[in-house]
Amino acid sequence: MRIVLISDDSDFFEYISPKLMLRKSDELFKFSFDSIPEKLHLLKSAVMIINSENSEDRTLELLNLSKGTPSIIFAYNEDENFRINVYKNGALGYATPLTSDEEIQAKMIPALAIAGMLEKSDRYREVLVKTKLVTPNNEVFLDYNTLLDEELARIDAMSIPAVLLAISPDEKTKFLLQPNQIETILLNNIRKNDILMNYAANKYFLLLYNTDPDSAQKLWEKICKNIPQKIYAGIANTVGKKRQQVVNEVLNKLHRAINYEKSISGAEDKIFNNFKQYRIDFDKKMNQIVTPVFYQIKQKYSNKLFGMNINNESKEGYNLFSIQCRNCIGNFKITSPGCSKINIDISLTKTPAKRVTLEPEELEAGLLEDLLEQFIEEFKREVGNDNS
Repeated sequence: MRIVLISDDSDFFEYISPKLMLRKSDELFKFSFDSIPEKLHLLKSAVMIINSENSEDRTLELLNLSKGTPSIIFAYNEDENFRINVYKNGALGYATPLTSDEEIQAKMIPALAIAGMLEKSDRYREVLVKTKLVTPNNEVFLDYNTLLDEELARIDAMSIPAVLLAISPDEKTKFLLQPNQIETILLNNIRKNDILMNYAANKYFLLLYNTDPDSAQKLWEKICKNIPQKIYAGIANTVGKKRQQVVNEVLNKLHRAINYEKSISGAEDKIFNNFKQYRIDFDKKMNQIVTPVFYQIKQKYSNKLFGMNINNESKEGYNLFSIQCRNCIGNFKITSPGCSKINIDISLTKTPAKRVTLEPEELEAGLLEDLLEQFIEEFKREVGNDNS
């Protein structure tokens, strides 16, 4: 375990070291406040012991900088205001020259336990990064399917109120955003136990615990004030819902929000007395949405899915996007029986087939793109499992 001593008075190091009862496996580091910037990495999953004498302001600054690191503060006297401030800034313990060795050692026990859990957590995180389940910054999960299945089951079992958000810019805005800009702002405004998941470029799912849709909407309005470009969200309760059900719901709401401000043709809102005219307009809308999206996704992945063939075809009655490799076949088929509804049937070689049903007015390019991205990720995962 790493124990870091910080003081501008070298006599403090000699004073405190014998009181710590160090184990053979412990590593002891000593440095001054001025050397903190270049040694900051040592504070990760360590116990920090700070001598605040003549450095009270710098002590508070360091506590604020290293939030989460178990820290014990040594002060010159029982200054009640300073004591309160160090605890407010996350200190785990407070000691003075009058504190007995036994009390100091007692304060070390929980600090060492917390540091041990942080160290173990870091090791687990490294494994998750190596297996590409979380991003290198250890904050954004990539395999949202498995994670959502597990979390939704836990939410139902424990009757925890929770809300899922689907978050995305529109097609124009996404090119104006810097890489990771959205996730950085989201992570700065949510709690540590909330879960942020990436499901496509600049698109995220956010699971908020102990939250209802109204509270989630207020949080989203607060977050939007910190994002320089226009970003949209769909919000849905998770109670009693399976993953695909709640994902479809939030994606539908997301793309309704995106379309609300667009100038759209409005053909879906007209009442057609002539079914023939309705059919013409319906087919026109399908061609205007499905064909370009299929083409764009095919172009996007043609050189990225090695050893796999991507095809798409549009015929009377259906549109088909398919991927095939040596051991797996995936089909994403759109049909529209009677123009009354739109069925999207998704089938993979080793995964149970599923159907997503939309109302005609719900079909829109962004939603279709998101569903295709999910389909491709599921296909890649099945191929990977088959090769493992």
